[in-house]
Amino acid sequence: MSETVRTQLRVRASELVGRGWLNTGGKNLDLEALRGKIVLLDFWTFCCINCLHVLDELRPLEEKYSDVLVTVGVHSPKFEHEADPVALAAAVERYEIHHPVLDDPELATWKAYTARAWPTLVVVDPEGYIVAHLSGEGHSGGLGVLLEELVAEHEAKGTLHRGDGPYVAPVPTSGTLRFPGKATALENGNYLVVDSGHHRLVELRPDLETVERVIGSGTKGYLDGQAELAQFNEPQGVAVLPSELAWKLGYDAVVADTVNHRLRGVTLSSGYVQTVAGNGIQRLLDAGPARVSATGTAEWAAPAASAHHDGPADFAGDAVDVGVLGLGTGVSLSSPWDLVWSDKLQRVVIAMAGTHQIFAFEPVSGEVSILAGSGLEGLLDGPAEEAWFAQPSGVAVDPAGDIWVADSETSALRRLVLGESGVTVESAVGKGLFDFGFRDGEAAEARLQHPLGVTVLPDGSVAVADTYNGAVRRYDPAAKSVSTLARGLAEPSDVVVVHPDGGEPLLVVVESNKHQLVLVPIPKEAQQVDEGASQTHRPKSPVAPGNLELTVRFTAPTGQKLDDRWGDPTQLKISSTPPELLVSGGGTSVGLLRTLELSSEVAEGILHITARAAACDGPETEDGEIPDHAACHLYQQDWGIPVVLQADGDTDLVLDLRGMD
Repeated sequence: MSETVRTQLRVRASELVGRGWLNTGGKNLDLEALRGKIVLLDFWTFCCINCLHVLDELRPLEEKYSDVLVTVGVHSPKFEHEADPVALAAAVERYEIHHPVLDDPELATWKAYTARAWPTLVVVDPEGYIVAHLSGEGHSGGLGVLLEELVAEHEAKGTLHRGDGPYVAPVPTSGTLRFPGKATALENGNYLVVDSGHHRLVELRPDLETVERVIGSGTKGYLDGQAELAQFNEPQGVAVLPSELAWKLGYDAVVADTVNHRLRGVTLSSGYVQTVAGNGIQRLLDAGPARVSATGTAEWAAPAASAHHDGPADFAGDAVDVGVLGLGTGVSLSSPWDLVWSDKLQRVVIAMAGTHQIFAFEPVSGEVSILAGSGLEGLLDGPAEEAWFAQPSGVAVDPAGDIWVADSETSALRRLVLGESGVTVESAVGKGLFDFGFRDGEAAEARLQHPLGVTVLPDGSVAVADTYNGAVRRYDPAAKSVSTLARGLAEPSDVVVVHPDGGEPLLVVVESNKHQLVLVPIPKEAQQVDEGASQTHRPKSPVAPGNLELTVRFTAPTGQKLDDRWGDPTQLKISSTPPELLVSGGGTSVGLLRTLELSSEVAEGILHITARAAACDGPETEDGEIPDHAACHLYQQDWGIPVVLQADGDTDLVLDLRGMD
């Protein structure tokens, strides 16, 4: 991100426009009030796991440059629920966001800055000019270099003003629990609750209020040890292991320690916590295990996204190798969100939200493997290695041993069928990344909205924590229909079936935004709901039928060089919904330029674009070549761009994988 990378064209930043502000003590901000500071605009939406990753990536920069940098979160909602100001305020508190947030429900500022993906980062210099425009995650290193340059440049010019920023902390709203994630029933009748916002586990008695004990200090961090000392970082899911296996292992439960990118083993009798999988380094790129090519060189299975590797980058193919990744703490994970024990597999099945995949963990050997998912984001059924997921966030096992998945970003209910010949992925409810709603009835037309939890009911039907609809829904596999069991809940994040002595089975619902667990009956006949189907209120890009020239801009960060030792280190993968939208130009090939031909017979649709680029660290050798054993990085961004076909529409489309203005 050196000065030579930034062009001399000076573009004035657009004003910040929205419904209101959070974390400012009630004050409205504008760019004039921020003049003299370096402003980092973070376009985010609170459903998006990549956006949550960026929040954590930015924290060290915000701390280091606290007197010169002001981060402004521009919340640009995808789902209807995210446009609710109360829900947004809860999300800002939940994720401990310590910078001002602009509520932009109509996407006014999003449009002004031509954002096309979540997350997008825009850097504005102290004089109010745009100097960088970045998509995706993994940019913290480059941003650090740019900030140093901007501080030196504007301090010399006298245009940098040091001092405190405009952030004002909100008043906390939680009680005993704080934004709890998942829960599970224990043999003693109590419930083990993942108290995500307090970074700990809480064992509650059957009244769902009385605390039996706490595991974890409540301090955000990472530390193994005794119950009162151990530290977690926004843990979400928990699975209790079979007693005979727990006796052999020495721990009883596995916790998805989400922001630490680890699995933690917990001994329930003592509360002792130990790390059983994950090295703490977020798995961003390599979605498959390393393999060796016929020439003996290391290859990485595609797809990839902003990660670090010590070797040459190679786009080996589009389907990931489903198989073993490594052992225990030697493997990188990415935001594990939920867990369930599978008797059929004899493994812990993991909803790996950060890579849009389903992983498995064999606790005796420590083996970590990919069970399903190519790593590409979207909804695509089929063989495990070809299937697409989008931020899977809940998993459950049915009596047949198959795995049900709450696939949050596609608002879908998916199933992994564990057959003798392999794993196949099927969709029961859901249509795609931009389709959601609140509709009961036939499964093909039913709609959910960002579900996070799932469980199997006594009759074999499936209950879903339909989080952004504030409801619990029921899918009947026999009738292939959806009904509603309860509504009016505040972001339910999990559902657990319990069997009270002598009574009818009940559901324990984790009501995350009310910081509590509640009981919900399982009625014989569910309510019927039809509030219609919806699509994301994201502006459709007008494009003309015929040729569309696609350009993806990428500039390697300072200190890195495009890794062209084995050919072109960039790649585009393009498809469309419906498939008929693309007459030609689809598929996967090298390069970041592509001519697409769009059909004149299709009125609108979605272009699915995945861009990748590989760069390696310097300094360069005297001959300008990348030195041997240089650390190499792969960058990826996925776009789903809604388009409408019209005669006067655009004939070119420019996207930034990593562009500097």
